[in-house]
Amino acid sequence: MNTALSSTLENAAPSTKTWNLDPSHTAVEFAVKHLMIATVKGRFSGVTGAVTLDPEHPDPDSSTVDATVDVATIDTRDERRDTHLRSADFLDAARWPSMRFVGKRIEGDVTRRFKLIGDLTIRDTTREVALDVTNEGRVTDPWGGDRMGFTATGRLNRGDYGLTWNVALEAGGVLVGEDVRITIQTELVRQN
Repeated sequence: MNTALSSTLENAAPSTKTWNLDPSHTAVEFAVKHLMIATVKGRFSGVTGAVTLDPEHPDPDSSTVDATVDVATIDTRDERRDTHLRSADFLDAARWPSMRFVGKRIEGDVTRRFKLIGDLTIRDTTREVALDVTNEGRVTDPWGGDRMGFTATGRLNRGDYGLTWNVALEAGGVLVGEDVRITIQTELVRQN
């Protein structure tokens, strides 16, 4: 089922609850080919955002997703590489300090597995991306907090966002692959 997602939290239906991303239990991870033979993995730790959803009666029409990633928090376990990724050759963190994802529509059952389609902005470019999402469940934590977990995966071409820096290899191919695999794991905490 294709349904439109509201792009603002204010338009949420009265029964819809606001859930904030728990930054200490949320990771945005990526993987990209290096030298055409290995995969480099990294992550962003600075993630904030909110989701509106009524978990008792899920209705994608009254749900929203809005998340922001602090690009300066990139970590590939190599400070020299991270500095290069923050530079104007790639993310240009000084000029565009964040990436943003805003959900547009949901296809499928939000209580199980579904597609979340939305606009991803990196630097000054916005493109539509589709994420395959699994609802990992809902629990009450030891302090009485209401939590839900989700895992999302997707792919993008970094060139679509102007991240085109590369080096041609003598034997053919390039230093950095174009295809970027994304994995997002998050816990949401109910706010109301």
